[in-house]
Amino acid sequence: MSALDGLYQEVILDHAKRRSGEGLADPVPGHGAGESHQYNPTCGDEITVRVELAPAGPGAEPVVERVTWAGQGCSISMAAASVLAETAPGLTRRELLELIEQFRALLRSRGTAEPDEEVLGDAAAFAGVSRFVARVKCAMLGWVAAEEALARAA
Repeated sequence: MSALDGLYQEVILDHAKRRSGEGLADPVPGHGAGESHQYNPTCGDEITVRVELAPAGPGAEPVVERVTWAGQGCSISMAAASVLAETAPGLTRRELLELIEQFRALLRSRGTAEPDEEVLGDAAAFAGVSRFVARVKCAMLGWVAAEEALARAA
Protein backbone atom coordinates (compact mmCIF):
# COMPACT_ATOMS: atom_id res chain seq x y z
CA MET A 1 0.00 0.00 0.00
CA SER A 2 1.40 3.41 -0.96
CA ALA A 3 1.61 6.27 1.50
CA LEU A 4 -1.20 8.03 -0.39
CA ASP A 5 -3.42 4.93 -0.23
CA GLY A 6 -2.75 4.75 3.51
CA LEU A 7 -3.68 8.39 3.94
CA TYR A 8 -6.88 7.89 1.94
CA GLN A 9 -7.75 4.85 4.04
CA GLU A 10 -7.28 6.94 7.20
CA VAL A 11 -9.61 9.63 5.86
CA ILE A 12 -12.32 7.04 5.14
CA LEU A 13 -11.95 5.38 8.55
CA ASP A 14 -12.00 8.75 10.32
CA HIS A 15 -15.23 9.78 8.56
CA ALA A 16 -16.78 6.36 9.22
CA LYS A 17 -16.17 6.87 12.95
CA ARG A 18 -17.05 10.53 13.49
CA ARG A 19 -19.79 10.83 10.83
CA SER A 20 -20.28 14.51 10.06
CA GLY A 21 -23.89 15.45 9.38
CA GLU A 22 -25.35 12.31 10.93
CA GLY A 23 -28.86 12.82 12.24
CA LEU A 24 -31.60 14.36 10.12
CA ALA A 25 -32.04 18.00 11.13
CA ASP A 26 -35.21 19.98 10.55
CA PRO A 27 -34.64 22.81 8.09
CA VAL A 28 -34.61 26.39 9.31
CA PRO A 29 -38.00 28.03 8.63
CA GLY A 30 -37.90 29.74 5.25
CA HIS A 31 -35.20 27.47 3.88
CA GLY A 32 -35.89 25.02 1.09
CA ALA A 33 -35.19 21.35 1.70
CA GLY A 34 -35.40 18.08 -0.12
CA GLU A 35 -35.02 14.55 1.12
CA SER A 36 -34.31 11.19 -0.47
CA HIS A 37 -34.08 7.65 0.85
CA GLN A 38 -31.83 5.20 -0.99
CA TYR A 39 -31.29 1.50 -0.44
CA ASN A 40 -28.58 -0.77 -1.81
CA PRO A 41 -30.13 -4.24 -2.09
CA THR A 42 -26.74 -5.78 -2.87
CA CYS A 43 -25.36 -5.19 0.61
CA GLY A 44 -28.28 -3.80 2.64
CA ASP A 45 -26.88 -0.28 3.12
CA GLU A 46 -29.54 2.42 3.35
CA ILE A 47 -29.57 6.14 3.88
CA THR A 48 -31.89 9.11 4.01
CA VAL A 49 -30.29 12.43 3.05
CA ARG A 50 -31.78 15.87 3.59
CA VAL A 51 -30.32 18.84 1.70
CA GLU A 52 -31.21 22.27 3.06
CA LEU A 53 -30.90 25.32 0.83
CA ALA A 54 -30.59 28.89 2.09
CA PRO A 55 -32.86 31.33 0.28
CA ALA A 56 -31.18 33.16 -2.55
CA GLY A 57 -31.48 36.82 -3.37
CA PRO A 58 -32.98 38.01 -6.64
CA GLY A 59 -31.21 36.37 -9.56
CA ALA A 60 -28.97 34.33 -7.28
CA GLU A 61 -28.79 30.58 -7.05
CA PRO A 62 -29.70 28.86 -3.75
CA VAL A 63 -26.75 27.82 -1.60
CA VAL A 64 -26.51 24.58 0.35
CA GLU A 65 -26.89 25.44 4.02
CA ARG A 66 -26.31 21.90 5.26
CA VAL A 67 -26.62 18.23 4.44
CA THR A 68 -27.80 15.88 7.16
CA TRP A 69 -28.42 12.17 6.96
CA ALA A 70 -29.43 9.03 8.80
CA GLY A 71 -28.45 5.57 7.71
CA GLN A 72 -26.83 2.28 8.36
CA GLY A 73 -24.31 0.39 6.37
CA CYS A 74 -20.67 -0.31 5.76
CA SER A 75 -17.83 2.05 6.60
CA ILE A 76 -17.53 3.14 2.97
CA SER A 77 -21.15 4.27 2.61
CA MET A 78 -21.22 6.00 5.99
CA ALA A 79 -17.86 7.71 5.40
CA ALA A 80 -18.95 8.90 1.94
CA ALA A 81 -22.09 10.47 3.46
CA SER A 82 -19.95 12.15 6.12
CA VAL A 83 -17.59 13.58 3.50
CA LEU A 84 -20.58 14.86 1.53
CA ALA A 85 -22.04 16.55 4.63
CA GLU A 86 -18.73 18.35 5.25
CA THR A 87 -18.11 19.30 1.63
CA ALA A 88 -21.52 20.52 0.42
CA PRO A 89 -22.29 23.53 2.68
CA GLY A 90 -21.57 26.80 0.91
CA LEU A 91 -21.88 25.34 -2.59
CA THR A 92 -24.60 26.48 -4.94
CA ARG A 93 -27.07 23.90 -6.19
CA ARG A 94 -25.20 23.77 -9.52
CA GLU A 95 -21.80 23.43 -7.83
CA LEU A 96 -23.04 20.53 -5.72
CA LEU A 97 -24.45 18.78 -8.79
CA GLU A 98 -21.10 19.25 -10.56
CA LEU A 99 -19.27 17.85 -7.52
CA ILE A 100 -21.56 14.81 -7.50
CA GLU A 101 -20.81 14.25 -11.20
CA GLN A 102 -17.06 14.47 -10.59
CA PHE A 103 -17.33 12.02 -7.70
CA ARG A 104 -19.38 9.67 -9.90
CA ALA A 105 -16.79 9.90 -12.70
CA LEU A 106 -14.00 9.10 -10.23
CA LEU A 107 -15.85 6.06 -8.92
CA ARG A 108 -16.65 4.81 -12.43
CA SER A 109 -13.00 5.05 -13.49
CA ARG A 110 -12.08 1.62 -12.08
CA GLY A 111 -8.91 3.12 -10.65
CA THR A 112 -7.73 4.83 -13.83
CA ALA A 113 -8.65 8.42 -12.91
CA GLU A 114 -6.40 10.58 -10.78
CA PRO A 115 -8.55 12.37 -8.19
CA ASP A 116 -8.48 16.17 -8.21
CA GLU A 117 -8.10 16.94 -4.51
CA GLU A 118 -8.60 20.65 -5.17
CA VAL A 119 -12.13 19.92 -6.40
CA LEU A 120 -13.06 16.80 -4.43
CA GLY A 121 -11.41 17.50 -1.09
CA ASP A 122 -11.75 14.46 1.20
CA ALA A 123 -13.92 12.76 -1.44
CA ALA A 124 -10.67 12.11 -3.34
CA ALA A 125 -9.99 9.43 -0.71
CA PHE A 126 -12.52 7.18 -2.45
CA ALA A 127 -10.33 6.84 -5.57
CA GLY A 128 -9.23 3.39 -4.40
CA VAL A 129 -12.83 2.27 -3.99
CA SER A 130 -13.28 2.64 -7.75
CA ARG A 131 -11.16 -0.49 -8.26
CA PHE A 132 -13.78 -2.57 -6.45
CA VAL A 133 -16.96 -2.49 -8.53
CA ALA A 134 -19.09 -4.00 -5.76
CA ARG A 135 -18.14 -1.11 -3.43
CA VAL A 136 -18.85 1.74 -5.86
CA LYS A 137 -22.57 1.61 -5.06
CA CYS A 138 -21.72 1.85 -1.37
CA ALA A 139 -19.71 5.02 -1.87
CA MET A 140 -22.31 6.57 -4.21
CA LEU A 141 -25.36 5.83 -2.06
CA GLY A 142 -25.46 9.06 -0.05
CA TRP A 143 -24.36 11.13 -3.04
CA VAL A 144 -27.19 9.73 -5.21
CA ALA A 145 -29.61 10.50 -2.37
CA ALA A 146 -28.26 14.08 -2.21
CA GLU A 147 -28.70 14.45 -5.96
CA GLU A 148 -32.34 13.37 -5.71
CA ALA A 149 -32.90 15.50 -2.60
CA LEU A 150 -31.63 18.55 -4.51
CA ALA A 151 -34.15 17.83 -7.26
CA ARG A 152 -36.91 17.72 -4.62
CA ALA A 153 -35.77 20.82 -2.71
CA ALA A 154 -38.23 23.71 -2.74
